[in-house]
Amino acid sequence: MKPTPKIMVVDDDENICELVRLYLTKENFEVVVVHDGLTALEKIEEEVPSLVILDIMMPGMDGWEVCREIRKMSNLPIIMLSAKGESFDKILGLELGSDDYVVKPFDPKELVARVKAVLRRYESPRTERKQVIYPQLVINLNEYTVKVDGKEVELAPKEIELLYFLASHPNKVFNREQLIEKVWGYDYLGDTRTIDVHVKRLRAKLGSNPHWQIKTVWGVGYKFEVN
Repeated sequence: MKPTPKIMVVDDDENICELVRLYLTKENFEVVVVHDGLTALEKIEEEVPSLVILDIMMPGMDGWEVCREIRKMSNLPIIMLSAKGESFDKILGLELGSDDYVVKPFDPKELVARVKAVLRRYESPRTERKQVIYPQLVINLNEYTVKVDGKEVELAPKEIELLYFLASHPNKVFNREQLIEKVWGYDYLGDTRTIDVHVKRLRAKLGSNPHWQIKTVWGVGYKFEVN
């Protein structure tokens, strides 16, 4: 029998925690509630949640810092909660490695739908995925590793999946909607601008190479260009 997914809810607002807990429990999730960032980091290794719902504005250690610390030790899925709906905050959350961003006040049913969508993306089978090799670049999706000039480059899972997909279709142009559907899944509820954020991070981490590059096709989208 498939184990029940455990969701950790990290928010200093007890009413929000209780509301989220009720809706998640109704959908047969196990829920762990934590009210501050430090305790959350301490409990992650103990509880081993399947996903973390993380509020940004908390006293002491805020959600940004908690997200950074989680990403240092784990690829655990993260959905960030915030009363701030500005693009800057959403992009920052994505750049720090969160998988989705929900603005308060939110519909609890939508949050549950986003939780399910993120978990589906992480639970998708990896056994059929293969390896793509170019000069000075090896992308191994079975092991979720990327090597440039023989040295492993630290990338987030979705960065690796996006790079793998583009590199598997050299010189073919994809728009943002196509990339969202192919990499994040048709049920992804976030903004297509997450593609721009991930491409920016990939370029910064991979550096320039005379043999290949992720190229912007203005007005359309992106392609993995091979020279």
